[in-house]
Order: sequence, then structure tokens, then C-alpha cells
Amino acid sequence: MANIKEVAARAGVSTTTVSHVINETRFVAEETRERVFSAMRDLNYAPSLVARSLKVKETNSIGMLVTTSSNPFFAEVVRGVERYCFEQGYNLMLGNTEGQAETALSYLKMMLRKRVDGLLIMCSEGQQEVFNQLDWLKSLPVVVMDWGMESKEVDLIADNSHRGGYLATRHLLSLGHTDIGCITGPHRRAPANQRLAGFEQAMQEAGRAINPAWIQEGDFDCASGFAAMTRLLALPARPTALFVCNDMMAMGVISAAHRAGLVIPRDLSLVGYDNVALAEFMSPPLTTVNQPKEELGRLAVTRLLARINGERIDNRMITVDPDLVIRDSCAPFPPPAALHPQ
Repeated sequence: MANIKEVAARAGVSTTTVSHVINETRFVAEETRERVFSAMRDLNYAPSLVARSLKVKETNSIGMLVTTSSNPFFAEVVRGVERYCFEQGYNLMLGNTEGQAETALSYLKMMLRKRVDGLLIMCSEGQQEVFNQLDWLKSLPVVVMDWGMESKEVDLIADNSHRGGYLATRHLLSLGHTDIGCITGPHRRAPANQRLAGFEQAMQEAGRAINPAWIQEGDFDCASGFAAMTRLLALPARPTALFVCNDMMAMGVISAAHRAGLVIPRDLSLVGYDNVALAEFMSPPLTTVNQPKEELGRLAVTRLLARINGERIDNRMITVDPDLVIRDSCAPFPPPAALHPQ
């Protein structure tokens, strides 16, 4: 294995500079940093602390970077991952990145110091920065559990979000709705764009026009769902049905609708996405696209353990198909007379 002197010579810098780049203990110009990282990759060099963590499998621990466990969806996925890790004799070390690249990198460094045997990544934001760091740690087993950066060094396991958006919209169309809107997630997130694409495909296949004013962007949290619904309520005409790209935003939509005096599903039919545990207990219980969270977690851990145990496997992209859970938040259009008491 190459040593730090060889890296420094190849990059045309001092060994001290290489050390500062690795440990981030002093500012180093971006061009110089790139030369150092390039030399590391070319020589397959790993700092000694990391090298020890990759050689000595003594911790039986797995690191996991997740956007935030305050979102019930992520919390439920983490619970499944932790349960399956425990069954396989591994501990889970969790880092909530809150969508911040700096936080993600801080947790990554801590996990490497703790000598985790492998890493699960479930955070689109900051993912590129994490991959930049992992690029010279090619021996570290990694599985990505979200749509984002793809690499020949990792497995990618994700929900088929396009299919989920399509299923949700087809359900609303089957109930007779034609004026259908969509509250998307942030456009920087691949799953949000895929769910919107599924919505658009279903509408186009049905020959239904899409009103651009009825496509509102949210941020996958309750507050943004509330704000998006408030914007829709201010329009001169509003949809009779909505596909909302996650259940958290759907909670905000329901709150805004209730404050405006609307009754769901009499005045507005609603389909969410994720099928978090709370969805069944909303008022009314939410029709939603179910992401098989247990299966996502089990597949991710299984693939990661295979890499940790040295199995020679090619990188794979595995998509898990969602299904629709029908509850009480949708009604036919026009609604039955029983839903319009005199």
C-alpha cells in the first residue's frame, strides 16, 4: 500500500499539506486539494486510521447517515434497519444530517474514527460531498438508500417513486376526478421529480390537461404542505383532488383545508405518499402510497453485509415497488348526495 510520502510526491506537495487535506486542519486551496485526492485515488491510499478500520473487523457496527429521524418515514426506516442489524449481530450508529453537508461530513469522520464496518446513506442533500470523501475510501462498503449519486463502488436501493406517483393519480382519475393538482417535494430531490413525472404520465394517458397553477412545490414537511394548500386556496379555481408527494405535507394540507372550512373528502380528495404509521390515524384516515420500509431496510442491510463479508458482487440498483393503501380521504366526483347534507 502506498504511503503519505508517495502521495505527496505524486501531488507535488509536502507531506504536511497532504496531512492538512486529510484532517482538514488548515486551509488548502481547492486546486491543491484536488491534486492530493487525485493522487490518493491513483495510489489507492487510505490514511492509517481508516486503513485500520477497514482491515480489522472488530466493532460489528454499521454507520447510517439519514436526513432526519424527526420525519416519521425516516424514523420508521431506521427502526427496520436497526432491528435487522441487531438480528445479524451488528450495532447501528446513526447520524442525522438535517440536510447539511457539513454535518454529514462530521458524522462520517466520527464513524470512521469509531471504525464502522460499513455505511448506509439515506440523505440526498450533502450526498455529493460525502461521496467526494468516500472516493478515496474505495474499500469501505457502502449502500445508498435513496435516489441520488450513483457510483460503481456502491449499491443503490430506492423506492420506485415514478410508479408511486402514477398509482396515486390513477386512483384519483378512477374516482372521476379530472381537476387534479399535485404538491411536489423540492425539485432538487430526485424522488420528488419522479413522483411528479408519474403524476404527469397518468394525466397524459387519461387525456387530462394539467393546470400549472395547481402544481405547487413543498419541502417534504408539514409547514410546506400547509403553505402550498394556502396558495391553492387563494386561486380563483382550485382542484377537486390532490396528489401530495409525502404524508408529512399531506398533514399540512389537511390542516389548511380544515381551517378554510373544507371537508375532506367531500370538498377535496387527497392521496399522500409513504404510508407512515400516523397516516392511518389522521382525520380522515389518509389514502396513501405505501413504501415498503421494512423491505427497503432489509435489502440495504443484506447488501451491505454481503460487501462487508467480502462477497464479490457488482454494484446494483434495486428499486422496490410501492403499492396503494386506500382509506377514507378520497371520494368519487361528483360526490354522492349523502356527502352533501341539506
